[in-house]
Order: sequence, then C-alpha cells, then structure tokens
Amino acid sequence: MTEQQKRSVQTVAIDQTETASETDEAYSSELQSYATSLSSSIQNYNWEHGRRFHSYREGSYKFPNDEREQERMNMVHHMFKLVLGGKLFLAPIQPGPLRVLDIGTGTGIWAIDLADQFPSAELVLGNDLSPIQPTWVPPNVVFEVDDVESDWPSRKAFDFIHSRYMCGSIVDWPRLFKQAYKQTKKGGWIEFQDFHLVNYSEDNTLDENSSVIRLYKLLEEACRKMGRPNTVGVHLKQWAQEAGFKNIHHEVFKLPLGLWPMDPIMKEIGAFNLLQFLDGLEAFTISTFTNVLGWSVPEVQLFLSQVRNDAKKRGSHIMHDFHVVYAQRLD
Repeated sequence: MTEQQKRSVQTVAIDQTETASETDEAYSSELQSYATSLSSSIQNYNWEHGRRFHSYREGSYKFPNDEREQERMNMVHHMFKLVLGGKLFLAPIQPGPLRVLDIGTGTGIWAIDLADQFPSAELVLGNDLSPIQPTWVPPNVVFEVDDVESDWPSRKAFDFIHSRYMCGSIVDWPRLFKQAYKQTKKGGWIEFQDFHLVNYSEDNTLDENSSVIRLYKLLEEACRKMGRPNTVGVHLKQWAQEAGFKNIHHEVFKLPLGLWPMDPIMKEIGAFNLLQFLDGLEAFTISTFTNVLGWSVPEVQLFLSQVRNDAKKRGSHIMHDFHVVYAQRLD
C-alpha cells in the first residue's frame, strides 16, 4: 500500500460515549469553523493606493478586483462579443449535457451567459483567484476559488475548456495548455482568446512618441519582469499543438483603439476598446509601475494624464490584435 493510499484510509477515533447526533453536530460545527476561516482569508482583500487586490495566492495577479475593475471587465466582455459577431466562442460546441470549464472567470459573466445559452449543460464551472462572482446564477453554474497554475484537481473531464483575456496573468502557458489537455475529454474542445498587445497602424499614422505607445511598452516590460507576458496571442496556436491538440483553428481580429474607423462596427469596437482602456489605466499601472518598475504614485498619475490626452486624439490610428485559437482532443 502506498503512502497516499495509507493516508486515504486513515480515520480519526471518536469518543464512543458521544451519540451520533452529537458527533454530527460537532463535526458540522468544526466544518463551519473551517469554512468561515477560509472565506475570511479569501475575502480579506489587500488594498494598495486606493485599489483592491485579491488575497488568495497574493501577488499572482497584479491587477485590481474591485468594483471599478469588475465594471471594466464586463465592458470588455461585451466588446469581445461584438468582435465575434455576438458569439461567446467559435468552437463548434453543440447543446447537450456539457461539462464546461471557464479558466480565470473574473466576474463570471461569460460562464453565466453560456449557461443561459445552453440550459441543458450539466455544469459550467468558473474558477478565479477572487470570489467576486454573483450568487444569483443559473442552477448549473458553479464558481470556485482556485489558481489555474497549480496542479488541477482530479475530476471528470470537460467537453469544453475556455480561457479569455489571461495575458499578464500566467507564468507557464505551455503547462496551462497541457493541464487543459489532460482534462479535456476525447472529442472535446478548448478555446483560448487573448490579446497580443503590440500596437501598429495600417496607414502609417502610428506616432511612436505617443504616451499611449509608451504605456503599452512599459506595461509589456513590467509583465516581462514579473514573468507573466502580455504579448501572448501569436503563441496560442503553438502551445495548443505542443500540448497535443489537433484540428486547430486560429483566427485573428483587428481591434482599433478609438473612434477613427469609418466602418460602423469597427468604430463601435474601437469605442469600447478606448473606453475600457481609459477606465483601466490605473488598474494596469498602479501596482505594476510602482512595485515592478519603481515609479512613485505621483509619477504614475502625471504620466496617466498624458496618456489620457493622447488616447483621445484621432490622428494616430492605433490597432492591436485579438487572437482566438480553438482545438480538439482526438485521442
């Protein structure tokens, strides 16, 4: 018998003078004590420069989880749906008793929308470092606090594993794909959607002296120093291949920053992108620039005022790409 097996069959002696009801009551009380302690530790958020950050696995994610950031994340969700033509995903998933995992679920809005779209799904499980998701959700939606970079728990395989906007959050992307492969059932799908935050223009109007461009470059530097890159979109296909996935599809969507496009849909996408960018400036920088790049708070605030001014100028037609990779496990 292995040590793990020995541990699995160990029992704790109970005073035989206790009745079954007394034992159950004591056990329930002790269990509630642990649950209360765990809930308290997870929700004992950290505050820094007026912004709230997660406490579970502190430092794993350098961006806030407060209400301001949650509103921005929901705005990003609507922008992504607009980019995908109103869809939540591109993989050929069909309704049925599906088991779905949403990696880094954030506010849980994608998981909730999916459950509404597929009410016959057996389970839509969303995990995140922060328990910020709503409590009133469809009956097949479950949220858990977990770190996807830790070893995933053993469980029944999923029909669909989804990940979106995790750039700047993950250290070991190949390992994340490999863990997803292990928990995707044969014939099941994964889909990874993410930015590649390298800016360009298609008409040579990109102003390299713009504070917006400097911000993106500084943010890339900070994420690189943290070991959590934010320029990941172009690598998603390769990581899926290396993990063993087949039938791989890769689509790239151009995201304008601002109201400058003539096409009405692209203009709307650009508007959402600019609004979430402006709303998120402090979230992007308040911890990364101070703790990683060594800036002072006044220096950050002065720089962000310059970024806001430059971001509202129409002359520089800034774009970056949004990558979607979906693939299937066939063995």
